[in-house]
Amino acid sequence: MSYFTNVILSHLPWFWLAVMVLGLVIEALTFSLTTIWAAFTAFVMIFVSRTSLPLRWQFLIFFLITILLMVFTRPFAVKKLKLGRVATNVNSMDGQEVLVVKKITQFEKGEVKAANGVIWQAVSEGAGEIPKGSVCVISRVEGNTLIIREK
Repeated sequence: MSYFTNVILSHLPWFWLAVMVLGLVIEALTFSLTTIWAAFTAFVMIFVSRTSLPLRWQFLIFFLITILLMVFTRPFAVKKLKLGRVATNVNSMDGQEVLVVKKITQFEKGEVKAANGVIWQAVSEGAGEIPKGSVCVISRVEGNTLIIREK
């Protein structure tokens, strides 16, 4: 065996501690909930390494537990922590209030002023008329037209 292998075998708890710290550092830098599972498993492996279990079995246990945690708990964690895409630009407008500056009718687009001062073309979500000066809520965006409903 090589010198490196002998050092790892004689200090297995420290090896797993180093794997855990590395996983936590990478997770702190990326926050993508991928290496955190390896860090959790490495913590468990610190205690497993105190047994006489051969290193190859420890690696097998490490990879199996990490994969199982990633497959079964990551989706739940991502959902609970609300990770993922942040709505930006036009996608972030849903639910915002706007002021109607040009009357909207069933057959004619009107204009609304968003909170940032931008004037948008708008149509009513229902078929009704919305008078100038009304405060409305954006339901969705289709192209460059806001679909709005009365508040």
